[in-house]
Amino acid sequence: MTDVRRRSFLKGAAAATGVALAAGPFQGFSAASAAPPAADGRFPGYGPLLRRPDMRDGVVRLRLPRGFRYRSFDPTGALLTDGTVIPGRHDGMAAFAGPGELYTLVRNHEVNGPVGAFGDPAQAYDPLTGGGTTTVEVDGFGNVSRSFVSLNGTQQNCSGGPMPWGSWITCEETINGADVGPDFTGQPNDGLQKHGYLFEVPVGAKASNTPVRRAGRFAHESVAWDAGTQALYQSEDNFGYPSGFYRYLPPADPMKVGRLLDGGRLQMLAVTNETNADLAGVLEPAPAVGSRFPVRWVNIPNPDPTFRGTPPNDTAIQAVGLQGFAQGAAKFSRLEGTVADRGRIYFTSTQGGTPPPDEPLPSGGYGNGRGQIWAYDTRGQFLELLYESPSKEVLDFPDNVTTSEGGSLVICEDGGEGNFLRGLTRNGILFDFAQNAIAGQENDEFAGSTFSPDFHTLFVNIQSSNGLSFAIWGPWGIGGFR
Repeated sequence: MTDVRRRSFLKGAAAATGVALAAGPFQGFSAASAAPPAADGRFPGYGPLLRRPDMRDGVVRLRLPRGFRYRSFDPTGALLTDGTVIPGRHDGMAAFAGPGELYTLVRNHEVNGPVGAFGDPAQAYDPLTGGGTTTVEVDGFGNVSRSFVSLNGTQQNCSGGPMPWGSWITCEETINGADVGPDFTGQPNDGLQKHGYLFEVPVGAKASNTPVRRAGRFAHESVAWDAGTQALYQSEDNFGYPSGFYRYLPPADPMKVGRLLDGGRLQMLAVTNETNADLAGVLEPAPAVGSRFPVRWVNIPNPDPTFRGTPPNDTAIQAVGLQGFAQGAAKFSRLEGTVADRGRIYFTSTQGGTPPPDEPLPSGGYGNGRGQIWAYDTRGQFLELLYESPSKEVLDFPDNVTTSEGGSLVICEDGGEGNFLRGLTRNGILFDFAQNAIAGQENDEFAGSTFSPDFHTLFVNIQSSNGLSFAIWGPWGIGGFR
């Protein structure tokens, strides 16, 4: 049985056994192949995935449904229009309205280690480190008009989030600095600035390279803004240890002052009347899909620690989270993508949940499952488990996430046996939309999925040392992303 057929079989089996979501949005999980059509007779997915040639050069890099086309652009090692060599590790990204009929993308590059800044080192936050963002003006078919370095000298910029006042918040997924020991790479941190922060990148312009320190120094993954609560919600991917879900309350409304100010308050989510709720299912049974939890928020007294004595990196990376856990904050597994939509903050837990039967446990990281999808209701102030992967063949390590025009989730996989872009409709139906078909790179993860403001184009990256970006367009209205 081929990998694709095996996935389809297992998804049909998952639907038959009644894997279900809570009532309301995302209710009644079933596979697209087994699900009944919608009231208008259309199925939620877009049909089988076919090998499709890249409009750039004819090389097959993606498998997509019939009717969809794509063009890749900005591969690692090519040049931005400002003359800078494009770094690798294309990761989180957002699309904004650009000049004329163009869109403006702000794209992370998750480069780690003291490898030197790309672009002009004189403008870098830290001239020794190679992460940052590039900004690209592109049309809906992947043709680049202009591109430039918008932030450099940061480190391990994983994901982030678009802000309604016209900026991208980029996240450092590290706490490296001269005050801590080497991270998992073993490379020295001598001479480095402190890392582990959020940085704001204005759309179409260069960043000030000034971190928002009071928003925390920890392994940031992504952020999402909610205007109703005036809070920036943040996920933490603390790979080997429990992770937290945070919010930052800035001292002034960014919609009025035009940017995210430092000097606010950092808080961490806790379940009401439950100390250190094990929401990952590591030491206790994982919560059932559909479970709801009333929450409270605990203050983090020292969100921006400076360390003495150069502690081990594994000790320092837990410093902020431990302040919250000491006050009863909830424990998650590897929180990654976040997106705000219709009063909810959706976020993924890459290794959360119950271990699927007859499958080996993940080889590393905190958590034994294949992934969970959570939602925090900002109006009702409760947390809800929407989905848990029943098998790595159905959904393997959900990572970056965005929403379509109709509110369906677009989920990037970070698994190890061929990676997909999945859709999860508001009716709770999971379907395949795309698969990485790059020869020799089939296991490289998708990242940075983002629709253009008019929902004509889905932009997405392949996160790799040999990464690149894609523009995908086609008949969105016939399937689950409508």
